[in-house]
Amino acid sequence: MTTTAPRLGNALARLLILAAALLGTLLAGAAPASAHAALTGSDPKDGAVVATAPKEVNLTFSEQVAMSADSIRVLDPAGRRADTGEIRDLCSGSVVRYGVGLRAGLPDGTYTVAWQAVSSDSHPVAGAFTFSIGAPSTTSVALPDQAVGGGLVGALYGIARYLSYAGFAVLVGGGAFVLVCWPRGASVRPVQQTVVRGWLTLTGATLAMLLLRSPYTGSGKLADAFDLAGLRAVLETKTGAALTSRLLLLGAAALFVAVLFGAYARRTDPKEKKDLSFGLGIGGTVVAAGIAGTWALAEHASTGLQPGIAMPVDILHLLAVAAWLGGLTVLLVALYRAPSVERSAVERFSKVAFGSVAVLAATGLYQSWRQVGSWSALTGTRYGQLLLVKIGLMAVLIGIAWISRRWTRRLADPSPRESATGAEEPETETETETEAVDEPETETGAADEPAGDADPERAAQLARQRAAVATARRKRERDADPERTGLRRSVLTEAAVAVVLLAVTTVLTSTEPGRTEEEAGRTTAASGPAAVPDRPVDIRLPFDTGGVDGKGVVRLSLDPGRTGANALHIFVERPNGKPLDVPEIKLALTLEAKNVGPLPVAPDRIQTGHWSAGGVQIPMPGEWKIQVTVRTSEIDQTTIDKNVKIG
Repeated sequence: MTTTAPRLGNALARLLILAAALLGTLLAGAAPASAHAALTGSDPKDGAVVATAPKEVNLTFSEQVAMSADSIRVLDPAGRRADTGEIRDLCSGSVVRYGVGLRAGLPDGTYTVAWQAVSSDSHPVAGAFTFSIGAPSTTSVALPDQAVGGGLVGALYGIARYLSYAGFAVLVGGGAFVLVCWPRGASVRPVQQTVVRGWLTLTGATLAMLLLRSPYTGSGKLADAFDLAGLRAVLETKTGAALTSRLLLLGAAALFVAVLFGAYARRTDPKEKKDLSFGLGIGGTVVAAGIAGTWALAEHASTGLQPGIAMPVDILHLLAVAAWLGGLTVLLVALYRAPSVERSAVERFSKVAFGSVAVLAATGLYQSWRQVGSWSALTGTRYGQLLLVKIGLMAVLIGIAWISRRWTRRLADPSPRESATGAEEPETETETETEAVDEPETETGAADEPAGDADPERAAQLARQRAAVATARRKRERDADPERTGLRRSVLTEAAVAVVLLAVTTVLTSTEPGRTEEEAGRTTAASGPAAVPDRPVDIRLPFDTGGVDGKGVVRLSLDPGRTGANALHIFVERPNGKPLDVPEIKLALTLEAKNVGPLPVAPDRIQTGHWSAGGVQIPMPGEWKIQVTVRTSEIDQTTIDKNVKIG
């Protein structure tokens, strides 16, 4: 009974189009690696108006960050530096806080605080906010439109991250496939080339990440990749140490590859080959685990909840991914370019893949719980949504692997003739042109040619014809095996889905974990939008009614500047700072976001230029609009307002 291979051409084309669309959507919507450590508080707070200049600006983060000498910059309304440039470490216990001192004698106006740091999981974070001294003013500060970790440098760094994962999978998984599943593959040239290219890809990507690291976390300028001072600073960081360690381990991996495709491939004695295989297995496992550890020690697993457990789990997860996807890549190459791969080798890989999936399920479940933490974060955060996409792709991949397993059961071992020719060079483009060459005539022609008088050009032509005939014969034998054809197509489909899965994983590793995002949100909400902690709300409002003595300044103080009862003091001054007596002054409070107000306040005149009211009730926190109406004569009056955040 003849088995017909399923026609997967159209289905595969549709799958590739869907995979490309999904990958484009993910990468187009992916923000640059950001927001892993979140800013949970500041003093002064965003939008605060303070009566006098503070001595320093403090920032509080959700987790540990690395700060440089230029990480916090305070700019005055004209864009000049208003800070001393000296970063102070104010961390205490679980509180992560840093501050920078301000220069003395700062004038009134709006100040911009721009900050940039590197979170403990290696990703850059940045932000900016404003506060005002005395009264708000216009500011000429223009912050960069490009987000930290974005632009061309961010794109190149992201590509290097993806290539490093892909190279690791092919290097480790390919080596494991040869040692565990197909020892004869060590002498097959296409397999050798694939594993070596995996090593080259991982090495090149690691070097690129090391050079791009400084502009990626700093200026964002590609030219800074060759700044030796920046490179020196990177080498002193945790990420720099991890990348340097990876390069050293790749040197050991190069030795492993050389022995695997050199001495091991040439061994013919079974006992010697077994001993060498054992040594390569132990050494290769140690090197592979070490390379995987360079990710675990520098990224998500190294920070947050249970890092002592998370890091070894992350190493196991990466090794399982490499064994499955890297082995799948080498199997695909072997099926297409070295069709002599035996059924037993495919069956052994099927068992390895099944074990890898089991490890991935266990480690992935733990990682999901650790990074997501709740059902709401699974569906309500970008990390959780990407994780759902990854789980869906894993399910598709497992389904296709099940189809491949069915083809494997029906797969026949290659014929002795095919096995003998399987390690030769792959077919060339000339096979279709010379497929019709009559083999007996060619061989006879070669035999009848006198050895001494042979024309070199004719001999070369005959040699090419013989090679083409042999290649065409192997192709006919290969295509006559429908089970092997079906296995090739299913494995190719697996590889297409694996490419997208690896891209989703790369984006996932540069996205803020759902648990961290929700905790930062709760911390921010709990802290409330208070204007100034433990100090009254102080604002200055210039006015001009247009009449005689119509210009001046209203100074307003709301103490303690919290929900509940507050003491209100209003001072009306002339432009020269002297008290100004006005016939009437009124005040109203409005919380537009909640449609509360206006709540009128009628202050009492205490003395010239001083008005006061006690027990001013603010029912809830939020951004309140304070409207002050000043009347300087019977017909001259004006209303001025200012929004302030009250906790």
